[in-house]
Amino acid sequence: MRALGLDLGSRTLGVALSDPSGLIASPYTVIRHEEDYDSLVDQVKTLVLELQIESIVLGFPKNMNNTIGPKGELSLSFQKKLEEKISVPVYLQDERLSTKSAHDILIEGDMSRKKRKNVVDAMAATIILQNYLDRRNGS
Repeated sequence: MRALGLDLGSRTLGVALSDPSGLIASPYTVIRHEEDYDSLVDQVKTLVLELQIESIVLGFPKNMNNTIGPKGELSLSFQKKLEEKISVPVYLQDERLSTKSAHDILIEGDMSRKKRKNVVDAMAATIILQNYLDRRNGS
């Protein structure tokens, strides 16, 4: 079961991909956008078809007190757009602190600030997807 992980940002969409068995997530790409979410949905649809994706896991940013703020509302709206245009299930995964964790991992790997900027969103999507896969697989 191949899954696609997404980390929706205001200017970028981090994308991660699971292996065919649905056990391991890896960074895939970062898609830059100008808040044109309809075009972004079309790009995700292309990936779903090309990569034979069976499910999408979208990061769901909640506030630390478990409330839903403007970014969370944006993710809910994006989830609805994805479900309307793509015929695979779209699951929400709590993404609190995923970007910070991604930065920490990249810093620990001694990656320069300039290089981190280009891959941090894909790494955050990988963390989101891996957390979902681990929970689903009971790990």
